[in-house]
Amino acid sequence: MFIQKLVKTIKIIIRGGLIVINDGFICLPVKKRQVIFESFNGKEINDNPAAIYRELVKHQQFSKKNLYFGIKAREFNRVQAEHPDVQLVKRFSLKWIWITARSEFWVFNSRMPIWWKKNKRTTYIQTWHGTPLKKLGVDIEDVNIPGTTTEKYKRNFLQETSRWDYLIAPNDYSRQIFKRAFGFNNQFMTVGYPRNDRLYHASEQDIQVIKNKLVGQTNKRVITYAPTWRDDDFIKTGQYHFELPFDLAKFFERVGNDFILVIRPHYLVKDLIDITGFENRVKILADEDISDIYLISDLLITDYSSVMFDFANLKRPMLFYAYDLKHYRDQLRGFYFDYVAEAPGPLATNVQTFYEELDNFRKNRGFPEYQEKLNAFNEKFCGFEDGHAAENVVKNMMEEIKNE
Repeated sequence: MFIQKLVKTIKIIIRGGLIVINDGFICLPVKKRQVIFESFNGKEINDNPAAIYRELVKHQQFSKKNLYFGIKAREFNRVQAEHPDVQLVKRFSLKWIWITARSEFWVFNSRMPIWWKKNKRTTYIQTWHGTPLKKLGVDIEDVNIPGTTTEKYKRNFLQETSRWDYLIAPNDYSRQIFKRAFGFNNQFMTVGYPRNDRLYHASEQDIQVIKNKLVGQTNKRVITYAPTWRDDDFIKTGQYHFELPFDLAKFFERVGNDFILVIRPHYLVKDLIDITGFENRVKILADEDISDIYLISDLLITDYSSVMFDFANLKRPMLFYAYDLKHYRDQLRGFYFDYVAEAPGPLATNVQTFYEELDNFRKNRGFPEYQEKLNAFNEKFCGFEDGHAAENVVKNMMEEIKNE
């Protein structure tokens, strides 16, 4: 107990010192055309920030030497090995403080700590990371995240969103929700999600290359299971439960020998999944680019995850396995729309129905009876998507520079 208190005290002292240093640095002028990117608070190089970074690299007005990705210290060596061509900086190092304090643009997809201030001359572009089904921000009635309270969570959320100069919206539905749930009163970029651009441009050859890289068997078809993160299923702060809600042997009996199962879990539970005996047929891909997984997937199985909205761009079959629907919808988070009525694929609320729908998928090579609903879903939730989102964000950044 004493050691834990000592470590906590030391962390608070160090953080205080870094804040003082940052307070001095943000008084300096920004460095023109310098950009700092972060994805999921420095965990990886992916998602919308990575797509915008790749587009910026193409433009002569931005030098690659002035583009940085902030990465957590414990992830730094791994990410550096995977992305040797990207300029990285360790989060909360002195170099990172100097760069964030003087960058002309921040491009992030998650919230920054409210105690970390930004330069008044820095333009903060918040890309966010999904179309909302579940309640967000101040719309959440009860927050079940260890280490915080509902009141504190909402207060901190609004303090952070007030700093965003721009917020990307993938569709008009999201724009309306973001405005209310985030208390957002600045400018929207109604351009779609940059991470989805690849879904519009990848060729069959590209897909085969990705499939070989991720699963190693290009002659197999792929089913992806991507469940949402359950906020309340925790052991303690930072530790969560996870149990696969179906039997792997029965799953493969239903789909046959032609398929590989990809499981896309939340990173907090990726090491808790037991695939013993199925190592050659099941791939756990928690950190890979989600767009790559979409591209190789012939069927997406999910529940309440926002992956459904991005995958809809491909107009491929989806199966919804919502075994805890009543609890999740009515007690945990609440939904923004009628999930049961609008789901663009079969909805199974128990394991037996789930297996039956897998039989249907195999027999019909999809769910043709849901095509009309899938088209309507695509029109509603992919309304701003056209494969040019990153390009349009960069155009917006160029306009910012011109107007200085």
